[in-house]
Amino acid sequence: MILGVALDTAAGGQGPAPVLVAAGESGPIWPVPRAVARTAARVCVALDLTGAPVAPVAAIRVGGPCPEALRPVADPGVATIVRGGHGLTGRRLAPLDTEAVRRFAAGCGLLDFAVTATGSPVLPEHELEVAAIIMAEVPQARITLSYEFGHPGLREREAEAVRNAALSAEAARIADDVARELPGVPAYFARTDGGLVSASYFRRFPLACDLGATASRERGRAELGPGVSDGVAAAYGAALGRPVALVERIVQARGRAELERVLQDARDEALTRVVSAGAAPGSAEIAETTVNPLSYLPDGLYRVRVTADGRLWPG
Repeated sequence: MILGVALDTAAGGQGPAPVLVAAGESGPIWPVPRAVARTAARVCVALDLTGAPVAPVAAIRVGGPCPEALRPVADPGVATIVRGGHGLTGRRLAPLDTEAVRRFAAGCGLLDFAVTATGSPVLPEHELEVAAIIMAEVPQARITLSYEFGHPGLREREAEAVRNAALSAEAARIADDVARELPGVPAYFARTDGGLVSASYFRRFPLACDLGATASRERGRAELGPGVSDGVAAAYGAALGRPVALVERIVQARGRAELERVLQDARDEALTRVVSAGAAPGSAEIAETTVNPLSYLPDGLYRVRVTADGRLWPG
């Protein structure tokens, strides 16, 4: 039995009771008693994080000076700019100001960090260095790195990193609640694009599940037809999902052979990610690869997007 659960995250999780739907060979079954739910092979959770409580974020931008209107924003939270970063061709713009990073991390008093460096979709070196410094100063820190979102635009990438960091504490609370309510049942969370990710992946990238209930509800209604509640449709839709992972990168390649090498690196990373998202290793495969040249930037720069999926572990 696969259990689908629709959760309401409004008001800090104090909304209506969860909707539990079992997906069996004979179709959906609801309501499902809690004792029966605890015997499920796995639980697939659908939730929307819109309106969920957010934590204050310590936002660090690695780059040069900018006008006040373009400074990083963390609301709630604090933000700073430190020297460093790279151009989109990978050229280092300035050495990383490691001491400024250390002072900010040690003095901000926060646990959720969002790090954004110029040029990081091509070369994430400075974001990774900042993360290492933060962990040395704040061992309990939860850190989001913007390069993992892949957008070429710094402010778009930074906004997503800050939003992901702001949701990290709530994602941890939700994952803990599910584990406590259904002990021993492997948990997966519905993605905005309709796939699933493991609980550990959800803790790290809650933004991937920002509209998981909305996506699951559409899938559930397509399977069940009209006449069921939103909660039932979302829970059932989540139970039908598969693990999915996405890698987006800006890559530099001079010639077809080099492009194929960097594409293979992106595919390998996507396959690794989908296994961490809960796919059985032998089932992981590339579902889609798109490559778009960035014509408004120097020649040889491409935006790469690779999607991998797979089957859930047998349960």
